[in-house]
Amino acid sequence: MPRSLKKGPFICAKLYKRVLAVGDIQKKPIKTYSRASMIFPEMIDKTIHVHNGNKFIPIKISDNQVGYKLGEFAPTRLFRSHGGDKVA
Repeated sequence: MPRSLKKGPFICAKLYKRVLAVGDIQKKPIKTYSRASMIFPEMIDKTIHVHNGNKFIPIKISDNQVGYKLGEFAPTRLFRSHGGDKVA
């Protein structure tokens, strides 16, 4: 269920300040634990490392990703395959 339109999108204040502080020059990627934060237009062409519970997953933000949440691009579970006959 999406967030109320009255409240607006959720963006972690600390992450928002970091992205604006970096500006156009990007020396090192921004690390964040905030998987629930929405991707906003100022993040485009920046690399953000999102924590998936084990390690930080690097995400290069493009214009098609605006409006999605950061957690959608950092999977938390590893799919190994369904059971059955293994063909060697």
